[in-house]
Amino acid sequence: MATVGDLAHGHLPYRTDVTTATSGSNTTGGKLWLPIWSGEVIHAYDEYNVFEGLTTTRVIPSGTTVEIPITGTVDLNPAWDAGEELVGGMASTATTFQLKLDKRPMAAHFEIDNVDLMLTQWEFRNELARQAAMTLANTRDKQLYSYLCRAAMTSQISSDPRPSLDLNSALYGAGDSDGDGLLSWGNASATAANRALGALTALEQVEKYIVFLQENNIPYDKLYMAVSPQCFMDIRALGVARLATDFDDGGMQPYFGGVANGLGGPLTNAYGQLHDTLEYMGCTIIKTNHGADNLGDTYGDGSPRTLGEDKYCLDFKLGDTDTADTTRGIRAVMFTPEAIAGIRLQGLKVDTVDDIRRNTSFTVASMMSGTGVLRPECAALITSKDISHSDWDTRAEMATAAHMAADGYAQA
Repeated sequence: MATVGDLAHGHLPYRTDVTTATSGSNTTGGKLWLPIWSGEVIHAYDEYNVFEGLTTTRVIPSGTTVEIPITGTVDLNPAWDAGEELVGGMASTATTFQLKLDKRPMAAHFEIDNVDLMLTQWEFRNELARQAAMTLANTRDKQLYSYLCRAAMTSQISSDPRPSLDLNSALYGAGDSDGDGLLSWGNASATAANRALGALTALEQVEKYIVFLQENNIPYDKLYMAVSPQCFMDIRALGVARLATDFDDGGMQPYFGGVANGLGGPLTNAYGQLHDTLEYMGCTIIKTNHGADNLGDTYGDGSPRTLGEDKYCLDFKLGDTDTADTTRGIRAVMFTPEAIAGIRLQGLKVDTVDDIRRNTSFTVASMMSGTGVLRPECAALITSKDISHSDWDTRAEMATAAHMAADGYAQA
């Protein structure tokens, strides 16, 4: 085969005809990168995001604020006497509270100086798309998790016409000891017995929260509990024999092992994917690498606000440090999709520009979003506390311990 010499820019097929690679009429060349790149980022973002599909999400066409109405109540007169005038119910007046966009957009960005490689090599472009989308999806996941915790530490709004829901009764967790195993739950350094005890205690808290929702007439379709992968596995392994003495009474049947009346799949199934779930009394147990055990203290003293605005940055350890075989702070969050809402002014937006002065191409994938609390009664925490904080028995005290910054969850 004869050589053709150096391959000049004008010789590349995509410079003159890209109709087979993009939709619509596009024969002028030079436009292959951005449409395909945008699609890859959006697809990867949807693949990596977890919490956005489990919470309420709304797209707004313009503006910065959404006002959510709080409807009043209907009055009842159990014995309507003759001549008595009915006034329609003074408690039926509707008020609102606000959900606001973040002040600035979130962006993933990079710069390259090999445009041809970006255009022609799918593996190279796909990896950059994956990393950009994963960065945005992971950060958005952490923001939503943070707001689920915030909802669980938020008190009933003052303009709520309903009677008191006693939200402080929906706080679950350990006191100043590990008598219920929650300090050891999910910690690989702890004993198997203590971790199993913690997993059983967590399941008991699920039952208590379901009762709380029912007693307060809070209907829900889906209930979730988000835990770390190790906490998830401690639940999954309940009943698995750890000692020879576990077989003394004829053996054990793993609770979630898919045998007899087991609630999970067989133990040949590793449940090794992050999207794997367990079901317990109608509660879907999910695992996340973006929870309290991984986030730690994002509030910090002088540390960078890695989750965005101050309202996302909490002390998920509740002011304590971990020891070798215990973990203090937020262990799990239980929630229904109505607990929080995410709003978007735009979806993912991908832009690229050629910088002639630097001889590079600069690409930015960005999104403008916001988050707010909808119904604080639809979220609850499972926590473990240090002896010096054994008096954390209200949501307000928990919010103080987490350094929860003020937000717009107030009457508009």
